[in-house]
Amino acid sequence: MKNKELKILLSAPRGFCAGVERAIEIVEKSIQKYGAPVYVRHEIVHNKFVVDDLKNKGAIFVEELEEIEDKSRPVIFSAHGVPKKIPNDARNYKMTYVDATCPLVSKVHREAENLYKAGFHIILIGHQNHPEVIGTMGQLPAGTIELIQNEEEAKKFKNKQGKKIAFVTQTTLSVDDTSEIIKILKNKFPDIREPLKEDICYATTNRQMAVKEIANKCDMFFVIGSRNSSNSVRLVEVAKKSGCLNAQLIHSQSKIPYEEIESSNIIGISSGASAPEILVDNFINDLKNRFTISIDEVEIIKEKVVFKIPKKLN
Repeated sequence: MKNKELKILLSAPRGFCAGVERAIEIVEKSIQKYGAPVYVRHEIVHNKFVVDDLKNKGAIFVEELEEIEDKSRPVIFSAHGVPKKIPNDARNYKMTYVDATCPLVSKVHREAENLYKAGFHIILIGHQNHPEVIGTMGQLPAGTIELIQNEEEAKKFKNKQGKKIAFVTQTTLSVDDTSEIIKILKNKFPDIREPLKEDICYATTNRQMAVKEIANKCDMFFVIGSRNSSNSVRLVEVAKKSGCLNAQLIHSQSKIPYEEIESSNIIGISSGASAPEILVDNFINDLKNRFTISIDEVEIIKEKVVFKIPKKLN
């Protein structure tokens, strides 16, 4: 019996962004320079495949510096950024550290600091407990920056301190959801200071726009990425909101829903900014074993962004 024909619309850009590529390169170059083991505080990027690959090369992942028994070994801070306290602690331990914070996250840190110095009370739009949010809030003294996660919280927010207020955002949010929150804040506080340049990063924005472009043409939509990857989870939401209600995240524990795919004619595929392309290839190869596949890559923009690694690793 001839395999069912299935058309794949492959969203582009997808997968690794410049910040993720830089962070992975920092770990690999650190292992080359300092030898193994090299410690990494928190998952360098939110992807199990990447983390396991780096473990095999000699990286040891910890959540806190206290867990590192041999403090003569270097430690790398993840792409999500860390509170100010962490590099201070590393210096107190006399540890060598390399900061792999994405430059676009560092930009938000600097914005927040400058606003604080200028006398603003700061709102951070983001998701509680995400490491990037913990890192950004940890740049400033407690009580000077407040988290707003959704429209409901934006509506309830009161400027209790009576100071000038400003907002910054997490870099991996839904562009549409964030713009609704900002709209509410601007209505309530017409003088609220906003970032000179949007904080949501180019890669998050591009991947969401690319998904929007094709989602309403698809019977099903798959995003390859980890469950704790904020930008991957947002892509699933974007696909649903853009007209493909059956959008799913494919992570390391996922079983491919072949029966559902069987009743589809067109499926869309994208991947989060921390998902390597090999995972997309593997997913498509699994489908090729069951279906007769045709692939149409839909690219909305070419990305040329590259971030340099710290000089000490060159």
